[in-house]
Amino acid sequence: MRSGRGTAYNEHRKMRETNNMCGIIGYTGKGNAEKIMLDALELLEYRGYDSAGIALLNEGRTRICKRAGRVKQLRELCAVEKPLGQCGIGHTRWATHGGVCDENAHPHRFGKITLIHNGIIENYRELTEKYSLEGRLKSETDSEVVAAVVEHFYQGDPYSAIRRTVLKLKGTFALAIMFDDQEDKIFAVRNVSPIVAAVTTDGAILASDVTAIAPFSSDYFVLPEFHVACLTRNNIEMFDLSGDHVEIEWLKMDWDVSRSGKGGYPFYMEKEIMEQPQVIRETIMPRIKDGKPDFSQEGISDEVLRDCKRICVIACGTAMHAGLVGKSLIQAMIGIHVDVVMASEFMYNDPVVNRDTLVVAISQSGETIDTLEALKFARKCGSPSISIVNVRGASIARESEYVIYTNAGPEIAVASTKAYTTQLAVLYLLTARMAMARKLWQEEELSDFMKELERVPQVMERILETKEEIHRLAGTILNARDVFMIGRGLDYSILLEGSLKLKEVSYIHSEAYASGELKHGTIALITEDTPVIAVVTQDKLKSKELSNIREVQSRGARVLLLIKENETMDEKEQWSCVYRLPRMADPFMVMPASIVLQMIAYYVSLDKGLDVDKPRNLAKVVTVE
Repeated sequence: MRSGRGTAYNEHRKMRETNNMCGIIGYTGKGNAEKIMLDALELLEYRGYDSAGIALLNEGRTRICKRAGRVKQLRELCAVEKPLGQCGIGHTRWATHGGVCDENAHPHRFGKITLIHNGIIENYRELTEKYSLEGRLKSETDSEVVAAVVEHFYQGDPYSAIRRTVLKLKGTFALAIMFDDQEDKIFAVRNVSPIVAAVTTDGAILASDVTAIAPFSSDYFVLPEFHVACLTRNNIEMFDLSGDHVEIEWLKMDWDVSRSGKGGYPFYMEKEIMEQPQVIRETIMPRIKDGKPDFSQEGISDEVLRDCKRICVIACGTAMHAGLVGKSLIQAMIGIHVDVVMASEFMYNDPVVNRDTLVVAISQSGETIDTLEALKFARKCGSPSISIVNVRGASIARESEYVIYTNAGPEIAVASTKAYTTQLAVLYLLTARMAMARKLWQEEELSDFMKELERVPQVMERILETKEEIHRLAGTILNARDVFMIGRGLDYSILLEGSLKLKEVSYIHSEAYASGELKHGTIALITEDTPVIAVVTQDKLKSKELSNIREVQSRGARVLLLIKENETMDEKEQWSCVYRLPRMADPFMVMPASIVLQMIAYYVSLDKGLDVDKPRNLAKVVTVE
């Protein structure tokens, strides 16, 4: 362990806890609470769909309806049991503690307390023993233990009970709580796990993210950590743990609510793929002034981009793949070293970041726990930071020194598409602005780069017009057990994301490889009729890539080739399938190629009859370590 920084590092890691991905909703007012919550839970189902439940408080009596399975099954149960009330809380679960069953579904009830929970309580076993709960609990969850502790401390004062409970908890949590004798009131408190809330025309509402409250209000706030919110039928008040009243900091939602629905598409994923040209326009155009990239609205000075000696991108999954594209762009065009670090591994690899390191955190939700904790650590080390997120007021945005919001709008499908390409668009803008700040490009170079970036939406629209052709191509791998993807340079970076998409939604084993690595073992997996998707978009690498493709083809592989239109190839060669990509400058070819790979994954999943939007075992917002 390095002297000097090891102690601080370990202390930070000790503080690091986990939380899960569940969706929570709470409503009190004059409306139909049952309908409001069930509709909201469907919007939140991407956060978890192992079980769902609601609880309604009416005249001192709480009715709970919950069951394992999807919100659809919960609706059926509610139609039979007909719970009544205008104040309630609801939950859709992604299981961490305890199996998937009715008993482990939320809400949980203990005495006068009804509670829902997003998070993981690390010391729930100790609390079970301390408060003699063994044999009194009905579920296997850590969440029910919290309800029991609140009940233990409750003597008519909700704030006191919540405060005393919170001080006993180790871990992360977002809690929404109802007390039988606190009619029409919902209390909420959190640590790390997000809670947002809003006042509606007929009441007040809270949720785990803004997707659920967007239909009700354009004004909302993010509940600060270790603060208690009290929702009533007419208002929301907020207090710190000392009981002092705290003013609420309201935010303005900039999402178009109409984008929250499927818009006539069978699945959100298809709708979100089709939205990409528009959301990319909405992401880049406000940040282009006089043909040049401009981040003045974000307050990012040229000094920040000019003075850093290295860049560290921290992200997970799809966001990390966007970071890999950014790395290739920045290193090639700026000549500065870029590390792309898997956020889930960042804290365990003795990270080296300091005031000379510009940290770029990328996250669609802005709540990814690994990215958030990595960012916090980097900030403590003095690193300037820029976050690229889609949700205003998200935890990562608030933790970052500067934030660039993508304008992707709500992304409901678990498999990310438009969030990824808008992240790419921001990284292209950042690259161009960094080149300006460092005076690396001539005016003509900058102009050409920006014109090509502005062409991206138009090129994507051309791709989308060929969706029937892409659907046919997807059919060639429909029954595959394994699919391999090969490419070099930027092509390899986007194939990592294309492979992930295919795995996520089709359950086909897929791996992306740098083409030059084939001969170092991977080619042993290529047998007769093995599907191989190859992407060839970089002119300087074309001959090498085609050579690698011929190599796998000679072993019997069926090649699906993505290549630039008008690209010449040996007419004597037999290619299984070829898709011609609209021509762009080489650095920008990742955009049209990415959308084709997304569509291939979508159509394979669709034709296999799978639930495209909700792949098994996955949740949208990954906040579990």
